[in-house]
Amino acid sequence: MSAGIANRTGGSGPHSGQRLAIAGASLSRARLAVIMLHGRGGAPADMIGLAEYLALPDLAVLAPEAAGRSWWPDSFLAPLSANEPGLGSGLSVIEALLEGLASEGIGPERTVLVGFSQGACLAVEAAARLARPFRAVAALSGGLVGTAEAGGPPQGDLYGRPAKRFDYDGRLDGVPVLLGCHERDPHIPLARVRQSESVLGAMGAAVDTIIIPGAGHGIIADEAAWLRKHLNDAKCWRNR
Repeated sequence: MSAGIANRTGGSGPHSGQRLAIAGASLSRARLAVIMLHGRGGAPADMIGLAEYLALPDLAVLAPEAAGRSWWPDSFLAPLSANEPGLGSGLSVIEALLEGLASEGIGPERTVLVGFSQGACLAVEAAARLARPFRAVAALSGGLVGTAEAGGPPQGDLYGRPAKRFDYDGRLDGVPVLLGCHERDPHIPLARVRQSESVLGAMGAAVDTIIIPGAGHGIIADEAAWLRKHLNDAKCWRNR
């Protein structure tokens, strides 16, 4: 790798300077770059394993590590102040990676954001806040974090948490977005997934939502198939 991408994360705050796992094709030969974000208690190796399962050797995979293996301390449903500076730092890590990729000639139209669980929430929140023409975004068991508190009482369909505001300025016109979640996920309420679907759709994203029957919290074959399809489409990014 050249100076644009090092083996430590950039950005600011607690996640700056953490390990960056790099796998797959070199940036000079890669068709796409995939930023992969692990969940709470996870590690970059988890996401590298998912990339290897997809078996697409012409991808450059960048998997940053969160400080203490957690991007923020509380639920993504908690008030934003409860999860700072972790949330802001995680967003800055993604922005620094995008800048590094741009310096290597890989713009957002050749970049994919993928996350699982807490990493899924971070990935889709970064997509909404940065509003760049990403090749694709996949939130595997996740939803939007939000931009501010909406006020009001705790809500049962949000697992006893109050509502959030989702005020994003940019557009995601035509960006393929996957929102995947179990119907009864213990960490990700279906109501937030549906709200995320509505917000992202209003931003112009091409949203596919996969709701998995029953209870659970994990990645299923249909989600991996969606990823493989959108990562394997060699022609699409050239025409954007």
